[in-house]
Formats: sequence, structure tokens, C-alpha cells
Amino acid sequence: MSRTRHIRGARRIRGSRHVGGSRLATVGISAAATTLLAGALTPSAGAADAPSRDTVLGNAAAVVADRAAALGLTSAQSTRPRDVLVDADGTQHVRYDRTYRQLPVLGGDFVVHLTSAGNYRGADRATARPLSLSSVKPSVAAPKAAGLAAAALRLANVGETLRKVTASPQLVVDALHGAPKLAWRTEAAGRDSLGNPVSRVVLTDAVTGRQIDAWDSIETATGDGRSLYAGTVPLETTPSGSGYQLTDPTRGNTYTGDTQNKTDSCLLIICYQRAASPVLTDADNHWGSGATSDRASAAVDAQYGTNTTWDYYKNVHGRSGIAGDGKGSYNRVHYGSGYNNAFWDDSCFCMTYGDGDGTTFGPLVSLDVAGHEMSHGVTSKTAALTYSGEPGGLNEATSDIFGTLVEFYADNPSDRGDWRIGEKIVKSGFGRSALRYMDQPSKDGNSADCWTSTVGDLDVHYSSGVANHFAYLLAEGSGPKTIGGVAHNGTTCNGATVTGIGKAKLGAVWYRALTVYMTSSTKYAGARTATLNAAKDLYGAGSSEYRAVGAAWSAVSVN
Repeated sequence: MSRTRHIRGARRIRGSRHVGGSRLATVGISAAATTLLAGALTPSAGAADAPSRDTVLGNAAAVVADRAAALGLTSAQSTRPRDVLVDADGTQHVRYDRTYRQLPVLGGDFVVHLTSAGNYRGADRATARPLSLSSVKPSVAAPKAAGLAAAALRLANVGETLRKVTASPQLVVDALHGAPKLAWRTEAAGRDSLGNPVSRVVLTDAVTGRQIDAWDSIETATGDGRSLYAGTVPLETTPSGSGYQLTDPTRGNTYTGDTQNKTDSCLLIICYQRAASPVLTDADNHWGSGATSDRASAAVDAQYGTNTTWDYYKNVHGRSGIAGDGKGSYNRVHYGSGYNNAFWDDSCFCMTYGDGDGTTFGPLVSLDVAGHEMSHGVTSKTAALTYSGEPGGLNEATSDIFGTLVEFYADNPSDRGDWRIGEKIVKSGFGRSALRYMDQPSKDGNSADCWTSTVGDLDVHYSSGVANHFAYLLAEGSGPKTIGGVAHNGTTCNGATVTGIGKAKLGAVWYRALTVYMTSSTKYAGARTATLNAAKDLYGAGSSEYRAVGAAWSAVSVN
């Protein structure tokens, strides 16, 4: 199964993620399941007294078996561990997915928290509703669900003549939208008039045929080398014969290749033939000229973005690689012709960048776009926030927050940190100076500054504004100031004055909330609770940081 999501700012600039294969499988609640996990440990995992991954998963398996009833688990259900995290003091957190009668459960995920001795400490569940169905036999046949999803894809792309539209339904249990129900989760995909991929996930009631939900499945925004946007940057490369390859052995062998303006060949939602993207080579290890006429220049930006995002997560949060397994990803540049998008693809574990049309966007290889897209990969390996409604807004905001923090982390004088998204890639034809503005999200004309009961009805790139606004206020506080040479003004929805705690503490709080407390169904109220729990863990319940988190959420009307 694959998913694609685009960054929104213009009609087709969204972001993209393809996820290969179902995460869920029928695995018993036992320590034997530990071999299926490719999780991430904090730096403490390497310490001599830290428990091993197998030990942690064994502890969690015993606790889950012992507390199955309290966790809503029955004999009809099975679980599979997705991620494991160990704090510096040995406190343990294991995240699980679950199935019901061998069907994946959307919203069935949960996290168990253990003491350093491996004893139960607490749990966070995506849903607390009992999980029981009278039947798992659908009244709506798979071909009917596929047809409904294909129609929904066309409706979401009115005005476009879509080609090669296909749909692949999967029977699931939907526990995300009220009482659990049998549903078809269908990935519909096609090509627009320019040959670019479009796709949409459609959730259909398998008994009534009613559409439950639908969302785009392309998540976006969007050496020594002379880059387009970041100036001259250092690159780690690999000697090859008499020249060099743009492959970094110090960061999991991350590399960058050139697709030569070709696109992937896809059937259904599976890309059966990816555009060839051989790794770039260079004779003297000085890459690019800083101009778009030199194809290596965009490659320098892409490699630099990958390197900096890797370094940020490793050095700041102790996460080695996007999946936390030390393995590098790769980049594909010059994808398609005039392609106004960039996307992260889980199925190839790679980033793909278009060159833009030159009028609305330039090459989409800026640092914050890279950080944004790769952070979708981090979210998919941790909380897996559903890309719809309020969880979808939090998913997008997570990428905006970490993309911005990557930009600040780089401290690059050619691309100074600020709280705008995509400011380097927009052209005059776009009509404004950035894709999004985190100090006042509504400046883009669509995003929400403040939470309301209807914010979940917005496109996820606009409902993300509430969390983006929170993040800015928590880091910088309210009121006007100049950051990165750009005027910012952190307004509040309740008229209160907010004092910021700094970017580093914002990142620490949000990362812990994402990896320890958030689940696939977390909404804004849950995000407030998750970040307060994170702040309590990191700084104490009576700390100024804890109070600041609460004040910043109240300032965006999340109480």
C-alpha cells in the first residue's frame, strides 16, 4: 500500500508520503513479537545499565498480557509493537498497533508506559471504546468500494481530466470515527493532465456504503557544494574510481540521484517502476555552481537538507535516522517537468523534489521543505497521526514545527531561521512571501489562528495553523519582534501575554509528546494533554515550562 500527500500553498503544492505495506499483522501478545520491531531508542539505550530492546519489549508484552482487559484487548484481537523508546532514567514506552479478527484497526493503537524496572506505569490509547463487531463480512463489495473511492478522487480534482484512475480497497475496522465499524479503506490514485500523481484515501462504511472520511494521501508543503538557497555547504562524499559519488557514508549512506525529469510508472497505488535516479558523480568533489543551469546545484540543496535533518534529529533528540534505525534515505532531484511539489515516500524511503514551474515555485529543495517532508517519515514511524481532521492538522503542524527547527538548527547565514514555511521556493507568481506563517497563520488567507469546534473541517494544511501558532508562542512569546531579519508578531486569541521558553524547549516538548503520548487519533485537546505530560516529564509539574505550555495552548483557544 502506498500513500502520497502534498504541501498546500497553491493548488497542487501539497506533500507526499507513500507507505509500503500494511503496518499491521496478526501477532500474538508475546515477547516473540519483538523481532518485528524497528524502533528507536534514545541515547541512553547505549548505556551499560540501559535495558535492551528485547528486554523492554518482553516487559511490555508481559504487562499487556496482564492488563489486556484494562486495555480493551480480547481474544479476537492481536497486537504488534511499532516503536520503543527508553528514557535516560530507564523509563520505558512501547507503542502498539492492533488487529481485530485479523483486520487492521484504524485508531486501535496504544502506548504502554513502564517504570525503569519494567512495571506498569500508565497507557495512552487512541480510543477507549470497546472493540466488538457482530460480523466482519461486508455488505458492500470491494468493487463497489473501489468505484466510490474513484468517484471521490475525481470529485476532489474537479476541472482535471484524470487518467489511469485505479483504486485498491482494504477491509479494516474503523475505530477513529465513533463506535467501531467495519469499513473499506481505499487508496484511489491517478494522473492529472501533466502526468503528475494524485491520490486520495477514502474510508467507506462496509455495511451502508456511506463515506466516513477522505483525505489526500500526498503530504506536503512542498558538500563542498554551491547550492541554490543555502550558499556553499560542506558535503561528505564517497570516492569512486577517479571521482566521487554524492553518497554520505557518515549518515547511513544517504545519497542524491538525478531522475533526468522522468516520472514514476504506477499501477493502482503501487509504483512498479520508479524513474531511474542514478547517484550523482563529480570529478573534483566541488559540486554545483549555485545556478539552476547546473543540475548539481539542486542536488547540493537536497543532500544538505537530508544531512541537516539527520543531524538535527540525532544531535537534538537522539534519533538516528528517520526510522530511528541508523539507515539513510535518498533523494531524487529534477523529478518530472515543471513539477510543483516535493514529497517523502515511505515505500522507497526517499525524498523526491520537483523543479517547480519557474513562475509559482522554483526548485523545491529548500532546507525547511526537506525538514518538513522528512518529518512526515518520523511521524509515520511514531504517532502515525491520521491525515484527516484535527489529527491531520497536527500531522502537518509537526512537519512545519520540525522543518522550522531544522532551519534554525542549521544556523545558515544564506537561509536564516524564521517562522515562515517555504519562503525560499516561492516566486512572484505565487502572490505572497511564503507558504505559511507560524506567528500569524491566518496571514496566508486560509489557515486558522485559533481553535474552534469546526477547525477539523478545514484542509489539514490550514487546520495545522492552530498548532503552528501554539508552537511559535511557546518558543518566542507574544508581541512584535524581528527574527531572521523578518518582522514577526505573535498575536493571541485570548488577549493574554505569553512568555516564550525558547526553540530548544519547544522541540523537546513536541518530540516527546509525539513519540511518547500522541496516537493516531490525537486531536487538539489531546495534544494539549500530551505536551503538558511531556513538559511535566522534562521539567516538572510545577515548572515555568509546564505553565508556559498551558498558557500557549490557551492563547490559541485550546483549553
